[in-house]
Amino acid sequence: MCHVIVTCRSMLWTLLSIVVAFAELIAFMSPDWLLGYPRSDASASGAGVDSGEYRPSLGLYSRCLRIGSRGVGVSCGPYAGTFGEVASGFWQAAMLFLAAGTLVLGGVACISIFSLCFQSILKKSLFNICGLLQAIAGLLLMVGLMLYPAGWGSEKVIQYCGTNALPFRPAMCSLGWAFYAAIGGTLASFLCAVLSAQAEIATSSDKVQEEIEEGKSLICLL
Repeated sequence: MCHVIVTCRSMLWTLLSIVVAFAELIAFMSPDWLLGYPRSDASASGAGVDSGEYRPSLGLYSRCLRIGSRGVGVSCGPYAGTFGEVASGFWQAAMLFLAAGTLVLGGVACISIFSLCFQSILKKSLFNICGLLQAIAGLLLMVGLMLYPAGWGSEKVIQYCGTNALPFRPAMCSLGWAFYAAIGGTLASFLCAVLSAQAEIATSSDKVQEEIEEGKSLICLL
């Protein structure tokens, strides 16, 4: 019989697991990892768009540029048509680790929803399994984030950040929100791993067992 068990700690873990997975996915797809040095767009003057300075952005495989001609505005899209065209070998490796970590977090986020009804699989705690996977995902993301700055010396980055750009030195570029979101998601994945243990304790407490023995199928506890 399926027992739907909802506690504050298990619900917090489920919600945070979903948020972390989405945060990493959005950060991975965003072009706002690096913000290029300010440049003027004189061609946009009088064309219906702002003619002041703007900062192009560069992501792992995409970029945003202002196209001033005829007031088209900002154009965002992938700069790499294939995986081999990604700016740097370090970025290719970073993408693999980040994608793997995000994929694991996405899988755990889906499983966390079913954990409301199924708390174990093959006599193993679903929370403990998911917590372990989230810790592994955090390690994968951490490796990816450490590899990413090593690619700042590539030709593509130099176009955006200036000739002084070197590995771990972005020169005139600054870090965009996507990089910080990826860091926050990585830290939160380790927090999820810790909370999974608390969710396991909460859903297997004596109060929950008493509710199950009373024949209740929906159990909600603070």
